[in-house]
Amino acid sequence: MEKSTIVGLLLGLFALIAGMLFKGADPTGILKNPAALTIILIGTAASVTIAFPGYELKKIPKLLKLVFFPQKLMPKTEVIRLFMEWATITRREGLLALESHVEEIDDPFLKNGMRMIIDGNDQEFVRDVLMEELHATEERHKVGAAIFSQAGTYAPTLGVLGAVIGLVAALSSMQDTEQLAHSISAAFIATLLGIFTGYVLWHPIANKLKRLSRREIELKLMMVEGLLSIQSGVSTMAIQQKLSVYLSPSERAEEERKKGEALDAEKAQTV
Repeated sequence: MEKSTIVGLLLGLFALIAGMLFKGADPTGILKNPAALTIILIGTAASVTIAFPGYELKKIPKLLKLVFFPQKLMPKTEVIRLFMEWATITRREGLLALESHVEEIDDPFLKNGMRMIIDGNDQEFVRDVLMEELHATEERHKVGAAIFSQAGTYAPTLGVLGAVIGLVAALSSMQDTEQLAHSISAAFIATLLGIFTGYVLWHPIANKLKRLSRREIELKLMMVEGLLSIQSGVSTMAIQQKLSVYLSPSERAEEERKKGEALDAEKAQTV
């Protein structure tokens, strides 16, 4: 499970329940108000359904899976080591020697790029194809994030709608003061739910999807640079230097530490 998502949800629920208790409100009142739940949850679903075509809405289960389960992406350091290995093979045996390694690649984007350079396609053609595929992926990711972003926009407004409906019902029984107070309290449950789901669930989920998309796109850009470098026949060290710009300072420091340990071990064996 994606720990940050679970921790965030638990903190959000704790903040809501604790806040209501501190203010003397009954948290179970939310569950006792099916009208508010219906207006917010079903109303938000209805708004999103109208706003997006069906083929895009079908992706919602997959998008939620991305939020709750970690992405299965290659670590950047592993990508660098892989390209360094391929650069060594290419300089020693030529590009065609990489053909035996293609089936070992799990990433479809990387596998497609490798096949194109092995087939002898022009470098500009390879770059154009990969960048177009990358752009299409980015656009699909934007749509996924937009679904939840729109839900976060609709939910608070529907909360206001729910409050208005509740107040209309409350004002119809003004002769009973106790019932009137209870009805007004119930009316604002819809506003509470709308704001909570909008700003604690839907908008944060949209933001997480954007961050995950950025991470994947950055990794694929790294692969594009690596593939074009392999095709150009650059040295192993040049590829390492070129791809290391995609690493964070801490990741670079860790790589330098590992490199130093490897050199020390090699020297020790020589002695």
